[in-house]
Amino acid sequence: MANSVYHINKGINKSIEFRGLKAQYIWYLGGGVIFLLIVFAAMYISGIPSLVCIAVVALAGMALVIKIYSLSNKYGEHGMMKAIARRSIPQRVTCHSRKIFIKH
Repeated sequence: MANSVYHINKGINKSIEFRGLKAQYIWYLGGGVIFLLIVFAAMYISGIPSLVCIAVVALAGMALVIKIYSLSNKYGEHGMMKAIARRSIPQRVTCHSRKIFIKH
């Protein structure tokens, strides 16, 4: 029997990362790029000069990349979901009546 060499995948259960972007931020950037492509096509079809279209989409694209990278660095892989969930928790629960505690 020949000697077998098994390669171990040491990246198992790790989230995907692309050039510093983690997890869902890759999808956000991809969606933003597709949206900017649609905006460029709409502007070009409507008759706006191509240099103006390119300038607007390039500026919006740079702003998108900067914002997505800042969100990725600030919140990390799961932090933004935790921040959104934390906002939905009420500060206090008030009850102005005892009706719910009284059995009928």
